[in-house]
Amino acid sequence: MTGAPVAVRALQADDWPAVRAIYAEGIATGNATFESAPGDWERFDAQKLGVARVVAATADGTVVGWAAVSPTSTRPVYRGVVEHSVYVGDAARGQGVGRQLLEAMIDATEAAGIWTIQSSIFEENTASLALHDRLGFRVVGRRERIGRMSHGPWAGRWRDTILIERRSRTTPG
Repeated sequence: MTGAPVAVRALQADDWPAVRAIYAEGIATGNATFESAPGDWERFDAQKLGVARVVAATADGTVVGWAAVSPTSTRPVYRGVVEHSVYVGDAARGQGVGRQLLEAMIDATEAAGIWTIQSSIFEENTASLALHDRLGFRVVGRRERIGRMSHGPWAGRWRDTILIERRSRTTPG
């Protein structure tokens, strides 16, 4: 994919096989998530909000990355607070795809009235932390031994995460 331009568009159900494969690549790194497998479309669809679901695709339609948001709570007072995920396929990393996805996701959350986007990132995922910093996310804390890996060579290992957030520039909150 080296250097091929991408366009960001809404994630559709038929993108799931590519989204799932990219998610699995992220899981395999051991530095993207505590999840051990991507699951199925029904679970993904039920957990993510309908807004700010985006994919990056090449001119031939190949999906090379995705981003989506999930509610942090069902309580009405937190309706404008979401947790996000962003994943870029192995072949597209380091080419600005993550930035394009995050920018599109931020624009979509702003339009939807969401006032806080947050995430927990493994401290070892320095590229993701740097990208988020460049796009206005700030570190709000460190969660020590917050979860234990259940898969791969990391099974049983306790992990710390860095809690980040970005406050809306347009939505009061």
